[in-house]
Formats: sequence, C-alpha cells, structure tokens
Amino acid sequence: MNEENNELLAALDAAAEINVGDIVKGEVLAFDDQRQAIVGIQGTGVEGVIPGREYSNNPDADITAELKIGDVLDLVVTRKIGSDKEGGSYLLSKKRLEVRKAWENLEKDHKPGDILEVPVIQVVRGGLVVDAGVRGFIPASMIENRFVSDLNQYKGQTVRAEIVEIDPADNRLILSRRAVLSAEHSAAIEKVFGQISVNDVVEGKVARMTDFGAFIDLGGVDGLVHVSEISYDRVSKPADVLSVGETVKVKVLAMDAEKQRISLSIKQTQPGPWEKIAQDAPEGSVLEGTVKRLTDFGAFVEVAAGVEGLVHISQISHNHIDAPSDVLKSGESVKVKVLSVDPAAQRLSLSIKALEERPAAQKAEKSEDNSSASSSDIKNYSSDDEEGFTIGDILGDLNK
Repeated sequence: MNEENNELLAALDAAAEINVGDIVKGEVLAFDDQRQAIVGIQGTGVEGVIPGREYSNNPDADITAELKIGDVLDLVVTRKIGSDKEGGSYLLSKKRLEVRKAWENLEKDHKPGDILEVPVIQVVRGGLVVDAGVRGFIPASMIENRFVSDLNQYKGQTVRAEIVEIDPADNRLILSRRAVLSAEHSAAIEKVFGQISVNDVVEGKVARMTDFGAFIDLGGVDGLVHVSEISYDRVSKPADVLSVGETVKVKVLAMDAEKQRISLSIKQTQPGPWEKIAQDAPEGSVLEGTVKRLTDFGAFVEVAAGVEGLVHISQISHNHIDAPSDVLKSGESVKVKVLSVDPAAQRLSLSIKALEERPAAQKAEKSEDNSSASSSDIKNYSSDDEEGFTIGDILGDLNK
C-alpha cells in the first residue's frame, strides 16, 4: 500500500512540474472515439491528449491515419485538464509547437519581398489560406492581375507568392501572388516582344474567352484574336469554335510594347476563301448561294464563306426589272451560274437568268434577230452587253 502511495505521490510531483507552454515528448498510446491521440508524457507517468485540430495546420489531416501506436512526438502543453487529486492530464499540441518553430525560422530567414512556394490548404471568404509552416493568407485582390470569381480552383495547388507583411507577434503573414505574376509578366513581355514580329506565325494556347474574342497565351503574354479574326465563317461567340487549353496557330497583326498589346489572327493562317474559288467554282458551274445585299445595279450573293459574287441587274431575269429588290430579297437562297471568276481581284460574276428558260416571245425575237444579223454584228458582240457588267454600269446606277 505504501508503495502504491509512493508511486502516486511521485506522479503528482512530476505532474506538478509540467506547466503550460512546456515542450515535452509524448508517446502515442491509443486513439479515442473522438479521433484524439492519447499519449504518455515521457518521464512523468502522466498522460496527455492531442485533439485532431491541434495536430496539423492542414484542416484535412487525419491524425489516426498519419500516426501509429509507439510514435514519439515533440509537443507543447496548452492547458491542464482534470483534477489535481486524480493527477490530471494535459491538452497537448503538435501544431502549435511546429508553428512556434516555423515563426522563428520564418522571421530569421525571410523578410517582406521574399518569394515563398506555398500550398493552398483552404479557401475562405476573401482569399486563400496557405501553409508556409505557419498559416498565411493571400487576399483575393492579390491572387491574380484580374478579377477571379471562383477561388476554389486554387485549392490544393502550390503557388509562388511574395511576402507582403510578416508579424510573428500577431501570427500575421500576408502574401501576394499578384506581385509575383506581375514580375513574371514583365519578364515574359520583354522576352516575347523580343522574339516575335508583325506577320510572324506562331503557336499559342487559348487562355480565356470573352464575347468579343479569345486571348491566346504566347508564353506568359496574352494576345487577342478578335472574334472577326477567328474564322472566315461567321462566328457568333469564340466558345462556339474554340476551347480553353487548345493549341492554335496565329498570325501577328500588330504589336504595341508600350500598351503591352498584341493583336492576332487565326483565320489568316488558313487558306483564304478566294484561294480555292477558281477550283471550287469554275466558269460555267452552278452554285447555291444566299442573297446578302441588294443595290441599284445588282445583288451580291454569298456562294462560300467569305466569297460574294455579283449578279448584275441584267443577269437577274429575262424580263425587264427596275430594281433587284423587285424580284429578290436579302437572305433568300438562289441558284446561280458562274460567268467569270478572278481570284486575284476577288471578283465573281454570276447569273440567275442563265439557269432559267427564256420566255417564248423572247426566243422568237432572238431567232429573228439572229437570222438578220450580219457577220460583222456577230463579230462585234460583247458579253458585257448581256452576260456581264462594267464599271460604267455600276457608276451609272450609283448616280441615278
């Protein structure tokens, strides 16, 4: 009995020597139902408890998965629990000890302006929580050079960020990723502007899209492909034909180093619509097209993406018409015959009436005219009289 009392008194004496803030070694003995680690404080015969929240800076860490029975840890005493009569036990923290050491190292080795690589462990309202050995914070306004609506995309990523403020006394570490991006962007601007020139064709990746165009990453620098420069076909929204991350070839249209702007074109890296028109629409071929515009002197019909041909008013109908709008309307589908094609001049002459049967009365009149025509009449006949159009035709109609 005296021996048991002596052991109890020794334990009480050892426990009395443990104070809040002391650093002790604890051996993992068991885990309780609340997923806390029960440890024996070496050299004291007293037990302590490590709650899950006091194990790691990472809120997702699993104490029961990362520790095993027999592990010995350095711990800090945070407070006493239980009565002195029973000997009591202590709440212990691995996290706080690591944080204390981390603050000492951080203050010794780093200063504002230094760059840290830190994992993002939590997304909170207003920014990102990172693990720099201590909890650091990147405000939302310091994450990117532009507004970011969804911060969850950064969780689990390791980012480079610059120390803005470091204050161990208040456990305050503020970081800025935007500052690092700005420095990297300046270096990339200098490199890209030194490597490419106007009219160069280069590769890039689609970084992001808006209604007015797509931004292409050329190596840390974004250039803009306006929606009108994506394709020779009509594009309503860039997202209809492009996807983020896609690799594309672009032609450099303009560069402004002072404003850090680069204008690009995707469609100008591809064969233009007029380059194949002589092959796809040779003279005499019949095509289906859409009436795009009506003028006093004729109708412009789109027969391929980016290719419009003119149906002169004289080639719309065998019957006399005062204006193309008398028989045609914008958006109407029509069949046309190719009278002539000049890809270099981007000129295509078309006819609607050439695909229609001539009225019987006109046939008889033409037959009579042909029978009385002399050889000189036939020799002097020009296709411009009936089959085509001249600059004089166009200017005459414009001046009506």
